[in-house]
Amino acid sequence: MPARVVSQQRKFWRVAGAFGERLAEASGKLRLAADEGAEWPAVGDWVSVELRGAGGVAVIRTVLSRRNRFIRKSPGKKVEEQVIAANVDTALVMSALDGDFNPRRVERYLAQCWESGVRPVLILNKADVCENTRGLEAEMRRVALATPVFVISARTGQGIEEFKPLFVPGNTIVLLGSSGVGKSTLTNRLLGQSLQKVKGVRANDSRGQHTTTARELFDLPCGALLIDTPGLRELQLWDAEEGLTRAFADINLLAAQCRFNDCRHQAEPGCAVQAALCTGTLDLARLENHRKLSREQAFLRQKIDPEARSEQKQRIKRLTREAREIYRHKRPD
Repeated sequence: MPARVVSQQRKFWRVAGAFGERLAEASGKLRLAADEGAEWPAVGDWVSVELRGAGGVAVIRTVLSRRNRFIRKSPGKKVEEQVIAANVDTALVMSALDGDFNPRRVERYLAQCWESGVRPVLILNKADVCENTRGLEAEMRRVALATPVFVISARTGQGIEEFKPLFVPGNTIVLLGSSGVGKSTLTNRLLGQSLQKVKGVRANDSRGQHTTTARELFDLPCGALLIDTPGLRELQLWDAEEGLTRAFADINLLAAQCRFNDCRHQAEPGCAVQAALCTGTLDLARLENHRKLSREQAFLRQKIDPEARSEQKQRIKRLTREAREIYRHKRPD
């Protein structure tokens, strides 16, 4: 029978369908095929399940075709993708207006959203404890470009009515962000009841404490579906070249105006990017983050693309040979 994954905890899931809601496990064939990679069931997935007995544990046979998925590189040394949520219409990227305010982190989220085919919306939370809301909002809008930005307080309810039109009945929305930005507090506010545990942030650095330990899909009173996720301690992009192009569209537009096509935007004459830095229309930290993320993607391509990895090895060998040749000719007889 068809069902949708509504929660995920390590090797077990909860699935919902015409039969109601049940605990489920993956079939042996699915475990062998997925190997916990991209085809491993994720919250929001539609799956085919086999029901065994009245109220017994269901068996997930296959993951049905996905409309889209929000992914990241798996934490640690494994070079594989990890699906955070599937079949999502909108991603609410949450950032806090306290000591954990971080535009560079938001740039990562936006790039991966665009790459994943999920429409991002930026939510700036904790307006009730911020004394410079306008300034921080303006700074984040320069990062967001055309992405909608809303300033709220999940604790008091301030500003939430302004983005409620995003919650269209039947649509699936995922909450993304690091620990402590207020995802669980917002989830409880939207549900109208306290189902998700919440904790305060650490006083010394405004960093959050993990309270949500599993990804879970909730039915909102308005008819929309909301996926709450644990705070992501790291978000390494996965195959996100197109997402980077869209998230940093302002830098790419400037680069197209440079005098030289191969401009590295450092000391070349006629560099439009350097000119924007001088006039203050482009933030140096934003440019440096773009370079950093581009380097990460280049490194990742070498890990997952055998041809690119081979080309890189041949290039290193060639440069080594050339260096040895230059050294050999420069040595005194």
